[in-house]
Amino acid sequence: MSFKLNNRFKSISGLVLAIGLLFTVPSFASQDSVVVDTTKATEAVAANATAAGANVVDSATTAKAEVAASAGTATTKVDAKAAEVEKKIDPQVYKNFIYYVLLFLVICTVVAVIGKVISIYELTNKMNRKHNPLASNSFQAWLLFIFLFVFLGGVYYSFSHHGGMAWRDAVTEHGAKIDTMFIITTVITTFVLVITHILLLTFTFIYRMKKNGKAYYLPHNNTIEKIWTIVPAVVLTVLVLFGFFTWRSITNVPEDLQKSALQIEVLGEQFAWSVRYPGSDGVIGKRNYKMTTPTNPYGIDFNDKNSWDDIQGSDIVIPVNKSVRFHIISKDIIHSFYIPDFRVQINAVPGMTNYFQFTPTVTTEEMRERMNDYKYDYVMLCNKICGSGHYNMQKKVVVVTEAEYKEWLATQNKYFTEDLQKEFAAKDAKAPQLKDSVNVTASIN
Repeated sequence: MSFKLNNRFKSISGLVLAIGLLFTVPSFASQDSVVVDTTKATEAVAANATAAGANVVDSATTAKAEVAASAGTATTKVDAKAAEVEKKIDPQVYKNFIYYVLLFLVICTVVAVIGKVISIYELTNKMNRKHNPLASNSFQAWLLFIFLFVFLGGVYYSFSHHGGMAWRDAVTEHGAKIDTMFIITTVITTFVLVITHILLLTFTFIYRMKKNGKAYYLPHNNTIEKIWTIVPAVVLTVLVLFGFFTWRSITNVPEDLQKSALQIEVLGEQFAWSVRYPGSDGVIGKRNYKMTTPTNPYGIDFNDKNSWDDIQGSDIVIPVNKSVRFHIISKDIIHSFYIPDFRVQINAVPGMTNYFQFTPTVTTEEMRERMNDYKYDYVMLCNKICGSGHYNMQKKVVVVTEAEYKEWLATQNKYFTEDLQKEFAAKDAKAPQLKDSVNVTASIN
């Protein structure tokens, strides 16, 4: 018995291979288009114009003007031609596109040919009565069984290597609770992951299709149904309640501790963070988005005297072992106030203020010594994808001693600058005049 490939398939595959080989020639895919360098052309015209102008200056001033005008016209024409060239799509783009399309077709053709060869090989074995329909089952079962050990090794390596690289103890008081919750959740999910894969990949090996093998069908079992429904439900309920009460213990701070904490306001906007510290009065002044101006981008309401001594922080600097209460707001869209080492994350939402209070326990210098990295810094990030500049929304966080914090705070600038003070005084001066004019008009009418 002879086997013949379909003539149409052979002709199409041969044509595609021939065209593919043609396009794989490096010279065909090379850059052969001529692109006009606008800058060089303009410089050349300008140089010619300068030279011509220099020669004509010796003869007559009028001729110089004419040469300059002609040079300007020539430059304009060159710029127009360059703009037209830029608007045109480089032919190399089309060549590259066709090249990769044909390369894809060639790969598909090779795969199809290999499939045909395999099918012919199987048919030949069937004719010679050497074909074993169960051979592929055993082969795939062995592959899956081997993969089980590769998988378990990968899990162990991930925990021992990458886990050690990424995991660091929290540097805040509440961070220990977050870490405990995280570790318990990780242990439970890892146990389920490993057991599930052991059962899955072992069963495919043990119960693979064999000669004279018979399967036992279990249509229904109430006990099994109850086990795999109740057990996950109980475990998930415990984890959810654990997380809920942990979060409540962190965020529900007594009122007296809220007032005694250091107050810091953080404003997020595309794509930067602004930090505001209270002055000597310990109170952060009011803010009104309607008062946002080029000189007052923060929108601080300077009619509130508590805002007059508010301090602009270049970084987030906080004292160690002192409770800090952050007021998190947004100027435009949703951002996220996220400090990984502190186990702090909460959204910054336009039109509302969110709060997060915590106590840092490790200074920046101590952390650098602990990590043996004297350039390491805590960093506050935006953990919401907020636009093209999202990656740039960072702010350095420095934890220092109480004395160092007071020394740093004394060197920072105030938001109520001299320009704003003049602008505010001018508005106050206009206010009585406006009031008098309104009263006079009313009396006349």
